[in-house]
Amino acid sequence: MLSQRRNVRFAVRTSAQRGAALLEVMVAILITSFGLLALAGLQTKMSAATMEAFQRAQALTLLEDMTQRVQANQNQHASYIAASLGTGDAQPADCTTVGAPTRANIDRCEWSNALKGAAETSAAANVGAMLGARGCIEQLQAPSVAAGACLPATYRISVAWQGLNATVAPAVSCGANLYGADDSLRKVVSSRVIVPLLTCS
Repeated sequence: MLSQRRNVRFAVRTSAQRGAALLEVMVAILITSFGLLALAGLQTKMSAATMEAFQRAQALTLLEDMTQRVQANQNQHASYIAASLGTGDAQPADCTTVGAPTRANIDRCEWSNALKGAAETSAAANVGAMLGARGCIEQLQAPSVAAGACLPATYRISVAWQGLNATVAPAVSCGANLYGADDSLRKVVSSRVIVPLLTCS
């Protein structure tokens, strides 16, 4: 009789321990799944941040490229002005066919193709630049050699593209309203180029 009671108590205790162990396993699985979900979200954000950094690096490279082209060809600096080059423009893929083959026109054509990603292709598609890349060259100040003025020409070169994360719309107008209704996905980098006066009274 005594041994039967001991067996019953042992069976109840073992059954309770099994239930507790099962509960612990379920809690551990739940905690692990929350951790994995958080890790997946972090991975997605890291991928987007990596892509944003890549696009910004590409934009800065293209910005420096055109800055150097304008500085190297100061005699034709006014010929570089362009409202929008790159995605959606009418520049030819082969820059040897440019209508008036001046250095400025060839530079604008080559820069347009670089903005379109022609430097790298995949399955016959250009993939070597940012999403929807556009370039703008605007004159901020015309040169003046008038006596007492001596103002050099000043230009702003900008590169705009579509980012992956919404932010505040940039103040520079290059590519405005081309990347969404509220412009929050538009990213822009720009620099100023001053073309010095060679002679001035």
